[in-house]
Amino acid sequence: MKHLILGNGPAGVVAAETIRKTDPTCSITLVGAEPEPPYSRMAIPYLLEENIDESGTYLRKTEGHFEKLGIELKVGRATGVDPSNKTVQFEDGSTETYDKLLIATGARPILPPIPGVDLPNVHTCWTLDDARHIAALTQKQGAHVVQLGAGFIGCIIMEALSLRGTDLTVVELGDRMVPRMMTSEAGGMIKDWVQKKGINVVTSTKIERIDLTDADRPASTESKSFLKSVIEKLTGHEDAPEPAAAYVDADEDELTVTLSSGEKIACHAVIISAGVRPNVEFLEGTGIDITDGIHTDDRMETSVPDIFAAGDVVAAPDFFTGKPFFSAIQPNAVDEARAAALNMAGRDARMHGVLPINVLDTLGLISSSFGQWEGVEGGESVELSDPERHRYISLQFDGDVLIGATSIGLTQHVGVVRGLIQGRVALGKWKDVLMKEPLRLSEAYLACAQQPGALAG
Repeated sequence: MKHLILGNGPAGVVAAETIRKTDPTCSITLVGAEPEPPYSRMAIPYLLEENIDESGTYLRKTEGHFEKLGIELKVGRATGVDPSNKTVQFEDGSTETYDKLLIATGARPILPPIPGVDLPNVHTCWTLDDARHIAALTQKQGAHVVQLGAGFIGCIIMEALSLRGTDLTVVELGDRMVPRMMTSEAGGMIKDWVQKKGINVVTSTKIERIDLTDADRPASTESKSFLKSVIEKLTGHEDAPEPAAAYVDADEDELTVTLSSGEKIACHAVIISAGVRPNVEFLEGTGIDITDGIHTDDRMETSVPDIFAAGDVVAAPDFFTGKPFFSAIQPNAVDEARAAALNMAGRDARMHGVLPINVLDTLGLISSSFGQWEGVEGGESVELSDPERHRYISLQFDGDVLIGATSIGLTQHVGVVRGLIQGRVALGKWKDVLMKEPLRLSEAYLACAQQPGALAG
């Protein structure tokens, strides 16, 4: 039996290890599109903060880990899948056969159609190569940086850039920070916190264009050498290739960013964090439904037999509705990978729906959102806010069941909220208690989840 796994991020690695644990003798090939060991994109901000070097981003630190497990590693980018012949074609012209195929190719950053988005010094923050260039561009203390996007990933990048000592402006199209996981009140509270930390945040605004301050000035030899030295520092290698183009000047801003408000900002670098989209284009014509991500059943199998999917490439059944849902959240990716791997290896494993879970640390302020945090039609909600102390909680109910929650600065409730939502716990009279006193979540959990019917009657 040959298992072929496309994608060597957390989902791909966990799937490969799970298959090996379940089947000690099968063939496993793990394919990554980048010439790096399997690594975690979520560790890249720690690399920019210089808390770790590049090896610290690797998913498995032990040398020879995959070889010892009999997992073959391959570098390649898939360009097509032939389900009839069970083969995968790669960009370099090679092919691989499979008995069972897992697609864990993840997602990629969205580049909005902004004039100048392809200029040097304009980067996403998604790969190790991106991190190397951003580290070089922000090496100077106080380097002027504009970041587009203040979503979940954007806030993580923002913190790393801030800790590097940059002079940072964050531009967000939405009316608040983290608009896809925070209510208006909560998102505004995070904005206030961030601005008090010295970061300029502009909401309800878009970038109209990005221009070179001096379009005729080419990259200097000194600029290229500087970037090469930074890359060598991050990688620990002294043979990094010289970059083809780099506008790295310690004394001058290279770009001018024009906002929809008319304001112009001179900066040294622009970082794009405008969301992600799943890597599914190579699956066109296979019969797999790739609308907004790969659709799977609760076994993580696609509509094509023997082809499974997991991770940020997937639109798996939603926890509440059962409809395809694109989450791009690492805990969900790992759970999906385990389920897919067990089914590929002949076991029977089921996902019980993807639950949106977000926990974010923004410069020391912890925020979280779970489930249907915006509420549902006909539901009830309660909100408690203390802006001065940056404390906030919002609970959403459908009948007497908690279906969603948002909080800031209240970390003690995170596990309880998840348990109540995932357990679909009937709160009975405790729902009325929480509507008046939403901070009594732990008591409600103990009474209803651990002792059903405690307040019945």
